[in-house]
Amino acid sequence: MSLIQRIDRPLLFTGILILIIYFVGASMFPQTLTDKYLLQQLQIASYFGVLAAGAMMVILLGHIDLSIPWTMSVAAIMSTAIAGPGGENSIAALSVPAALLFGCVVGLVNGFGVAILRVPSMIWTLGINAVLLGLQVFYTGGFAPQGSASGFMKAIATGHLIGPIPNALFVWLLISVVMVFILRRTPLGRYVYAIGNKEAATYLSGMRTRGVIIACFMWAGFCSALGGVLLAGYADQAYQAMGDPYLLPTIAAVVVGGTHILGGTGKYSGTVMGVLLLTLLSSVLSVLQLAEGYKQIIYGCVIIAMLLSYGRAQKVTA
Repeated sequence: MSLIQRIDRPLLFTGILILIIYFVGASMFPQTLTDKYLLQQLQIASYFGVLAAGAMMVILLGHIDLSIPWTMSVAAIMSTAIAGPGGENSIAALSVPAALLFGCVVGLVNGFGVAILRVPSMIWTLGINAVLLGLQVFYTGGFAPQGSASGFMKAIATGHLIGPIPNALFVWLLISVVMVFILRRTPLGRYVYAIGNKEAATYLSGMRTRGVIIACFMWAGFCSALGGVLLAGYADQAYQAMGDPYLLPTIAAVVVGGTHILGGTGKYSGTVMGVLLLTLLSSVLSVLQLAEGYKQIIYGCVIIAMLLSYGRAQKVTA
């Protein structure tokens, strides 16, 4: 096998584009070369990366989770409501566990609809997203949510335990370790790839495919809720529709990183590179102060170009 054939094309193209975007930005704005700027981008990428980790697990199955936005939003609202004004309620310590449990419950419902009721994941999760939106409107009455982030939420989202390194980066690192361990070292990871390649054949081989699907959707719900908690800690509050801007970029980061949208193949390292690429691209476009329309056009063109560059490559499940 030649060197070119051994190179992971998504990782190669993504890495090259990251370097191009970074040096173009640095040539116009030297401050992008500073440690402070890079650490800030890693902090932002951490929130994004947590969401992408959950989305990737579902996409590997050949499914998709469109309930990310309002799972994030409701989890954030729940956590700040429990923390109360100023984040100083007596039960503020329960804010994060309650939000994460909520995310798991949403994932369980999504998994039940897809694995047991056999409803297409796109339709079911979109419906669950609408239900969550309705619950939020019912709770807040359409007004801004009350409450603030607890001290712990702010610490994990914006704090620095070791030097200038943001704590959010360690949260993403922990999620990444769990993802790599599951996909490479556990039977669950092998089942995920097998289901993504051919669910019917996997089921006939004796695997409990329904349980695997439910587990993956629960992981996605957990990651979405954690992302909402981190964003609430970053903003020191929750607000309506705070998760809406993250749906398309989250899925795009997974796919741009080389995970096949129909499931069965993909590396977590590719998803990490996709997250870094889209985070850096968004930052550079913001620094250039382009109109929102131009930003969206460039954003979309880069994603399309990346997919066309290796979208016809043969599937490899490594």
